Amino acid sequence: MITLKNVVLRRGAKVLLDGASCTINPGERVGLVGRNGAGKSSLFRLLDGVLHEDKGDFYVPAQWRMAQVAQDMPETDMSATQFVVEGDVTLLAAQQEVHAAEESGDGERMAHAYMELHDAGAHDAAARAQALILGLGFRTDELERPVDSFSGGWRMRLQLARALMCPSELLLLDEPTNHLDLDALVWLEAWLQRYEGTMLVISHDREFLDSITNVTIHIHAAQLTRYGGNYSRFEDMRAEQMSLQQSAYSRQQDKMAHLQKFIDRFKAKASKAKQAQSRVKALERMEKIGPVLADAEFTFEFTEPQNLPNPMLAMANASFGYPAANDGDPPTTIVRDVSRSVLAGQRIGILGANGQGKSTVVKTIARDLAPLSGEITEGRGLNIGYFAQQELDVLRPNDTPLEHMIRLVRDCTAQGRLSGQPTREQDLRSFLGNFNFTGDQVKQSVGSMSGGEKARLVLCMIVWQRPNLLLLDEPTNHLDLATREALSVALNEFEGTVMLVSHDRALLRAVCDEFWLVSRGGIAPFDGDLDDYQRYLLDMAKQAREAQRQEQRSQQQRAPAPAAAPVAIAATPEPARTPEQKRLDAQRRQQQAEVTKPLKKELEKAEKRMAQLAQEKAALEATMSQPGKPAELAESGRRLKAVNDETDALEARWLELHEAIEAAGA
Repeated sequence: MITLKNVVLRRGAKVLLDGASCTINPGERVGLVGRNGAGKSSLFRLLDGVLHEDKGDFYVPAQWRMAQVAQDMPETDMSATQFVVEGDVTLLAAQQEVHAAEESGDGERMAHAYMELHDAGAHDAAARAQALILGLGFRTDELERPVDSFSGGWRMRLQLARALMCPSELLLLDEPTNHLDLDALVWLEAWLQRYEGTMLVISHDREFLDSITNVTIHIHAAQLTRYGGNYSRFEDMRAEQMSLQQSAYSRQQDKMAHLQKFIDRFKAKASKAKQAQSRVKALERMEKIGPVLADAEFTFEFTEPQNLPNPMLAMANASFGYPAANDGDPPTTIVRDVSRSVLAGQRIGILGANGQGKSTVVKTIARDLAPLSGEITEGRGLNIGYFAQQELDVLRPNDTPLEHMIRLVRDCTAQGRLSGQPTREQDLRSFLGNFNFTGDQVKQSVGSMSGGEKARLVLCMIVWQRPNLLLLDEPTNHLDLATREALSVALNEFEGTVMLVSHDRALLRAVCDEFWLVSRGGIAPFDGDLDDYQRYLLDMAKQAREAQRQEQRSQQQRAPAPAAAPVAIAATPEPARTPEQKRLDAQRRQQQAEVTKPLKKELEKAEKRMAQLAQEKAALEATMSQPGKPAELAESGRRLKAVNDETDALEARWLELHEAIEAAGA
């Protein structure tokens, strides 16, 4: 197990841990939480040996192998598959031993080396690496592409795949979801739930932590506090703990005031002096309970839009993509023939697998790209607030937050887009203060700020413009949990329209009441919630894996025969099967039918029942949409809940039956 006992850890002059103690048991899945700057990443550096404790005792089992995501951007022309394969340090060591054994000519050493190479999984290393790469959102045609040819975010995904490839007893993950979209995030969750070692995760994604952790360690006031349970359970227990502490503090303050009042009243009287003195000693011996000093919450709000055009915009046969890179080349069309309207007050979550065109659609609506064909008609007075994935890169690193705001005022004035917001320098300082840029921070260069501070500045600039349509493309990548919560509250109170692309499911659930699915070159409403979408993603991933396996089998069948005897193999006809072989084949088919028959029967029964429930659900919803007696409406509501619950259970069983039938066929 990992143990910390009275550990003191410093970074420069700052004390991050001061006499902290904690134990992490083998196999536990730990979420490490705390405010930015509390020391979460520094604790990781202690675990991986980069930092050393200044005082106290710290122990990690020496035999544990450790895996973590390297933070450097890989620069290599190695293929993506080979780059991830080399993350398996056990396999690399076995390959090096084989090479050394062959050079030595020692037969016994070579035999042992080949056995170690087999045990390290050399035979399926490439397949395992490619499964990780595809799971994290890459396409099959990218498996052999050079690492250098990918953008920074995709190279960080390869670093994550490389860490997962490494056999380990301890896995450290620092914000692993930052460069992932929702489909890759769902896959990663499923993978981590199967991980058998000890895992520590730093993340600001509430649902991700809830899904994969069973222990939470909170870093606060230079101490480590361990809670059993995931992040939601930690929040409940901490709130209860703080409430109890505040109650105990209040009771103690009352008791101390009562003792002090007795002392002040009777300390001068000889008859009461002894009693007064005993109360003085009691007051001195009393162990003081500290008041609850809750962390200051960050909140902000969107100013009411000046107008709300309806519809906000209308798309007629619009196609989205990128113009031709060179004269004579055709444009790259990603999404085509979209005819949809965006209405005032809508809350739209945009879903879709990686590469399907979510960001392209948002960029086009935001006017960063022109539609390739068709029309996008904007409502009169449309004012767009756009948060792009790369918005932080647009900030000028040498400028201060105040200079950014002054330039924004100047640009809006030149474009005639002043929104009625404050424009004087002092007013801009106050406005920045609402986003926690206070004092000298308004004159700090943006380049020296953290990703979270830059994201807050971008939000500040968007809010100042008083938009009526918000286009948010992965706005939470650099936000901590408190700021994500503040964004969720602000979006729910926003009176305009929201279109949101995000892998943060808690934000999507809290903000969006309808979803669009960008898939197969089009956009369509997604009939379901995020749980339905996760099941859809897992089903699509399963189909992709099966298609890949089928392609590999086809390639093997098309491959030329071994060089040992190509003519003989090609010329030899397939031998006729003996009666015994035919009997065994028939027996196998019979056994397979016996296994799958009851499964298929149950599957058919489940499908019929789901159809019945769908009809009943439609009837109940129609009933509840009409005025009626309260008792009847309440009964319809109870029945609708029961129908939904039964449908969810049947859908889960339907998937299990399909998988069981496929397994029996294999």
